[in-house]
Amino acid sequence: MKTATKILMLLMLLSNVVYAQSSCCLKPNSSTAFASLANDENFVSMHLSPLPLDFQPTVGKMINLKPANGKEVRAFEVKSGSSVGKVILMFHEWWGLNEYIQREAEKLHLETGYTVLAIDLYEGKSTTNPDEAGKLMQAVDQTRARSIIQAGIDYAGKLGKVQTIGWCMGGGWSLQAAIMAGSNLKGCIIYYGMPETDSEKLKQLNGPVLGFFAKKDAWITPEVVQKFESQMKDLGKTVTIESYDADHAFANPSNPKFDKEASTQAHKLAVEFLKKNFEAK
Repeated sequence: MKTATKILMLLMLLSNVVYAQSSCCLKPNSSTAFASLANDENFVSMHLSPLPLDFQPTVGKMINLKPANGKEVRAFEVKSGSSVGKVILMFHEWWGLNEYIQREAEKLHLETGYTVLAIDLYEGKSTTNPDEAGKLMQAVDQTRARSIIQAGIDYAGKLGKVQTIGWCMGGGWSLQAAIMAGSNLKGCIIYYGMPETDSEKLKQLNGPVLGFFAKKDAWITPEVVQKFESQMKDLGKTVTIESYDADHAFANPSNPKFDKEASTQAHKLAVEFLKKNFEAK
């Protein structure tokens, strides 16, 4: 009788653990908060359709990742044999894993010498229409997205080191991936993405964060950025914030109205950040 009671209690405990874990994964986070901006007509209208780009990969290629949750998903890989176990995970903006992101992946690989893996959270879909982009962003399933990201982290290997980078929607996912990476994390770059506000999640960060934001951003406002910076410092985390006299999406690779000067300055700092973190012991 005592044995049966112990088994019952153990099963109840395991059920509670599973429930707590699944509930945690379904909690709203910065990425779901950012996705809600697709309901804002002003936000949608300011994202001009990407200009046509005739890009043919020269060193990168599409590969398949195998998430634990569901079917295989593609990713754009620019691989370096000399940087085994050191991978930059790249997250696309709300248009999807288009030619601009692929070009940016190749460029970052050539400038840093490290492997770049551009994750596809839309699983093969992309668009040049702002309304459709908003729908694709809102359709991202949190559990599936995290399974895809984990496959990207696993790509680096059990002892591998990763850094993350993303723009706009991808900026928020860059931070979420950095949190997920745990002890494998070496650094995280956010381009005007929605910062995480949950201190318990931010406590899990094990690497420095570099954030690029716009002073004229009406959504990821200077107040939002300042709160994030203060919160990170209160938690003893390393964070560097660079704010430019520009508007949201100033450095998006596909934005016809990007701010060239601000984008160039930010990119230079991003490359230095990535190289420094991977080179540090």
